[in-house]
Amino acid sequence: MAWQFGRGYSSCPMSAAETSDNSPQGKTDFGKTDFGGTDFGFRRVSEEEKAPLVRAVFDSVAARYDLMNDLMSGGIHRLWKAEMVAWLNPRPGQRLLDVAGGTGDIARRALPRLAPDAGGRIVVCDANWQMVETGRARALDDGILRGIEWLCGDAEQLPFADRSFDLYTIAFGLRNVTRIERALAEARRVLKPGGRFLCLEFTPAVTPLLQPLYDLYSFRVLPLLGQIVTGDREAYTYLVGSIRRFPSQSALSGLIEAAGLGRARFRNLTGGIAALHSAWRL
Repeated sequence: MAWQFGRGYSSCPMSAAETSDNSPQGKTDFGKTDFGGTDFGFRRVSEEEKAPLVRAVFDSVAARYDLMNDLMSGGIHRLWKAEMVAWLNPRPGQRLLDVAGGTGDIARRALPRLAPDAGGRIVVCDANWQMVETGRARALDDGILRGIEWLCGDAEQLPFADRSFDLYTIAFGLRNVTRIERALAEARRVLKPGGRFLCLEFTPAVTPLLQPLYDLYSFRVLPLLGQIVTGDREAYTYLVGSIRRFPSQSALSGLIEAAGLGRARFRNLTGGIAALHSAWRL
């Protein structure tokens, strides 16, 4: 079933060992300055401006979002997502909330482990209705008729009761929220005690040996590829900026802990291009 603001209708990574870092630098309050505002790529915008700007980006690329992910990562994003679900280790009968779930990549991988026949359920919640519609349509085309609900909603103000879910995932979506600390607080709120939080996200710096090539690819190749495939160069210029302005792994671990989620850990993937962050609702 898909819902939009209360209206519904049916429907090989290289992993480092788990790392913990609760150093003072991890406590930085990202997204704020003395004069207010937040980051939109490399630009500073008001907090009120960011959400509509992000929605416009994903409206533009929704139809070719998965294709672009395959091209720009050489398919490695699929391995990262498989690693995410393996570390999450969902069990039959659990309820999973996949925030910024977009086209349903994480939900589709997790669904067999949750066993809908045993009561397992997934809610895919994304702020962009075009992304939700794309994911729902592809699931229906593949014969996935039950076990997943599709909803358009805000990661910073989730439309769910407290302690509603056993598992919370967010893949490549935390960079796009206006206030990271609010999204993390909402994740804690909707998780049951003992519930698991898992975030997959790009990181602002990679292994030093990869950095020159990564910079060349990020600033020259990726925007051009975005222009050719989606017709929107600016969307992928924004992507590069959003990655570079995002907290480091240790800083994000600090923000996760500050939100009240415990035992924060992270694993670097593919030379630190991306990382998995795990925590628990204790």
